[in-house]
Amino acid sequence: MAFWRAATVNEVPPGAVIEVIRGNDLYAVCNVAGEIRAISGVCPHARGPLGQGTLHGDVILCPWHMWGFDSKSGECDFNPKLHVPAFPVKVEDGVVYLDTPDA
Repeated sequence: MAFWRAATVNEVPPGAVIEVIRGNDLYAVCNVAGEIRAISGVCPHARGPLGQGTLHGDVILCPWHMWGFDSKSGECDFNPKLHVPAFPVKVEDGVVYLDTPDA
């Protein structure tokens, strides 16, 4: 895996979640109190776009059916056996980089 440019810090202000598209893959990138985090952008329930959801504390809510996923671990908020992948993030000079398998 290798880091790739996903966004700028200005595009992800505190409390926000954005959708980042790379090829055919979707990612949900969010800012929790200044910490940038990233998980898969596809909800396993109905393939909803997590990056178009909302951030409530540490949890990203899918906009389609309100399934929640921890923005750090990817764990589902009501079923710990269900999760989406979470990805390493680094921020350098105001740029957000993700480390994903497709990089």
